[in-house]
Amino acid sequence: MTSAPGPSRAHTATLTDVARLAGVSVATASKALNGRSQVRAETRQRVIEAAERLSFRPNQVARGLLAGRTGTVGLLTSDLEGRFSIPILMGAEDAFGAGEVAVFLCDARGDAIREQHHVRALLGRRVDGLIVVGSRTDPRPSLGRDLPVPVVYAYAPSADPADLSIVPDNVDAGRIAVEHLLACGRTRIAHITGDPGYVAARDRADGARAALAEEGLAFVGEPRFAEWTEGWGRAATAMLLERHPDVDAVLCGSDQIARGVIEILRERGHRVPEDVAVMGFDNWQVLTSACRPQLTSVDMNLEQVGRAAAQALFGAIAGAPSTGVETLPCRVVIRGSTASLS
Repeated sequence: MTSAPGPSRAHTATLTDVARLAGVSVATASKALNGRSQVRAETRQRVIEAAERLSFRPNQVARGLLAGRTGTVGLLTSDLEGRFSIPILMGAEDAFGAGEVAVFLCDARGDAIREQHHVRALLGRRVDGLIVVGSRTDPRPSLGRDLPVPVVYAYAPSADPADLSIVPDNVDAGRIAVEHLLACGRTRIAHITGDPGYVAARDRADGARAALAEEGLAFVGEPRFAEWTEGWGRAATAMLLERHPDVDAVLCGSDQIARGVIEILRERGHRVPEDVAVMGFDNWQVLTSACRPQLTSVDMNLEQVGRAAAQALFGAIAGAPSTGVETLPCRVVIRGSTASLS
């Protein structure tokens, strides 16, 4: 019996080998393997069987170059150790993985010169696009309009309205937090939050204030701004109880602050949530689950921010770019600090 012609074991099968074994031209073999409609069904099947027999695997890089793409993207972050950027990166990577796109991850560590170095390196690798992930929600400088590939900004919006930015909706997050407390029957709500230099802190306070105003209510005292720490939560709560002992809910700008608030309330004999409901932000599980009772918190859906940024980049690479700032909704994760859960 004569064996069919084919490459030796030491030889990697090529498209030419597949075409020769199937008895078609190289162009026809390529069309058949890429699902083109110009190829008859029986011819396509013959080419597929030949490819399987030869263990042929298309050269993904070559195919990408023919289409003007390499199938790679760059993820550029300023805070790889940050607990906000990591979920975003995970969401983006999930979306890229589903699209069989390889990812180059670079950490600029908040250094503008290092960031530019990484951008040049990524462009040198001919990535198809870039996602830039910020460490906070304040606007950041744009990488510029002259880059040869599309760029999407996640979490920290670009200062250039011509860019596309995907960010959590912190104004609405403040609103839904207050709506939850109102639904729990609370009407004397105080707000203890972090650094007023953060856009997120101001946006959350604005959204919460607007939700109260719609019900003819206002915060108990003015929102208290300072640090994103448990220590500030303890200090602010002590001052709050001295001036407003009848407060029945505290909305906190972070889960760290909420931990400090609960500690002082317990020391002063206030039960949570029976006397005072407490609510945090960020839904950081290591804190929310360790609280007693466990902490109700607003989740910014950061993985969804990452996935949406990746999907937007796919669209831009395909020739459908967008501009402006796109906000994504947050959600309330209800636990025992605002409602007794049976």
